[in-house]
Amino acid sequence: MSTFLGMPVTAPSGVGNLRGDRTFPEAAHDALADGQLRRNLRHATTTIRGKSGRVIAELPDWQELRTAGSAIKASVMARLPELLERLEERVVAAGGVVHWAADANEANAIVTDLVRATGSERVIKVKSMATQEIGLNEALEAAGIQPVETDLAELIVQLGEDKPSHILVPAIHRNRSEIREIFLRAMPGVDPGLTDDPPVLAAAARKYLRETFLSTRVAVSGANFAIAETGTLAVVESEGNGRMCLTLPDTLITVMGLEKVVPTWQDLEVFLQLLPRASTGERMNPYTTMWTGVTPGDGPQSFHLVLLDNGRSAVLADRAGRAALHCIRCSACLNVCPVYERTGGHAYGSVYPGPIGAVLSPQLTGVEDNASLPYASSLCGACFDACPVKIDIPSMLVHLRDKAPHSRMERAVMRAAAYTMNHPRLYARAQRAAKLARIAGRRGRGLPPPLSGWTTARDLPEPPEQTFRDWWARR
Repeated sequence: MSTFLGMPVTAPSGVGNLRGDRTFPEAAHDALADGQLRRNLRHATTTIRGKSGRVIAELPDWQELRTAGSAIKASVMARLPELLERLEERVVAAGGVVHWAADANEANAIVTDLVRATGSERVIKVKSMATQEIGLNEALEAAGIQPVETDLAELIVQLGEDKPSHILVPAIHRNRSEIREIFLRAMPGVDPGLTDDPPVLAAAARKYLRETFLSTRVAVSGANFAIAETGTLAVVESEGNGRMCLTLPDTLITVMGLEKVVPTWQDLEVFLQLLPRASTGERMNPYTTMWTGVTPGDGPQSFHLVLLDNGRSAVLADRAGRAALHCIRCSACLNVCPVYERTGGHAYGSVYPGPIGAVLSPQLTGVEDNASLPYASSLCGACFDACPVKIDIPSMLVHLRDKAPHSRMERAVMRAAAYTMNHPRLYARAQRAAKLARIAGRRGRGLPPPLSGWTTARDLPEPPEQTFRDWWARR
């Protein structure tokens, strides 16, 4: 089945990891009660923020780089059909095969069939948000194929039968003692005397994974970038596991979101400066692996690229929301967000947590399916300041709040408020009446029923003793 841009179809329900079982407020309530989780998150995000801030301060042209990255991404969105067709042409010319997947179901079926055709019952995986998004591991397991995550944090999540809670560090919610318990319980062949010393834990994972690398002939990856002019794919990572997956197996299957394409190598130069500083606080990525199709006698001899839509055309169709597709998955917005730091990623119910998840997930699924996520923010603006490609997340959150379904009572109150604010005399009377809020509701900061639902999670601002109108009249 073929697909094309301009089909504003959202990601299908019942497959993948874009929808949670509970609303954000319900899930966040439980997360806030977990003191260990909050300590883990505070320590990790504070450390990453500090490292990132120091290396960003070294660049005198950081703001110019951000502007360039934003401009490149905007240009890509405007030329996406042309760039994707060029990418396909170059990949095929280099010996690869390109598959177009309209949604998660198609992508999972394509990858499963490709693995089955090799006769392999196991695949090794490079850390990939796209495969998490579509629920590829679950689809492979249902087909009798064992997926093995090779990124250390993803391996921790997989062995713990858990879900990722951060874009960059999926196991950020775990401390080293918890990781030790997971390894002892679920890692084959682990030393019973394993300690929680980080080098010891890393060595245990390395031993297990090295044996897996050398005995598995099929790998599945995502892609950080794809260069349209040459058909080159790029993966950046910090452990070397990606390099092993991308070079050792006979067959390589890459699942990539449509938006990851960039026009030229010169454009890639900008993002390779932005991404490591914003994400891991490094000047460059320790491992940057690039490949173009198939090279006889060197690396995988069969390469398949699966181009994934899964709601991206629907995002592209929204002029006010399409900038969410500019995201380069650096996680900078998560590391500065006061809401994420207190609730963690699981509360968002999606593989994309934090501020970017609050705008991307509702657009991929349809706002109705993730109606609480646009409210998972204080609109403080820290995410916009941190984003290396200048995604205006706060404005997008407001846009999506307007699109979210609202109760009949809320709509009626907002219409009444708009009418009041549009009539000066009525507004003046409302200002005088607002002073009664000092003695109404919870500690004078809430509203009485039936409006009390609005203030269960919000404090009304304290009415001033003197309004501007009063001040103006007296002077």
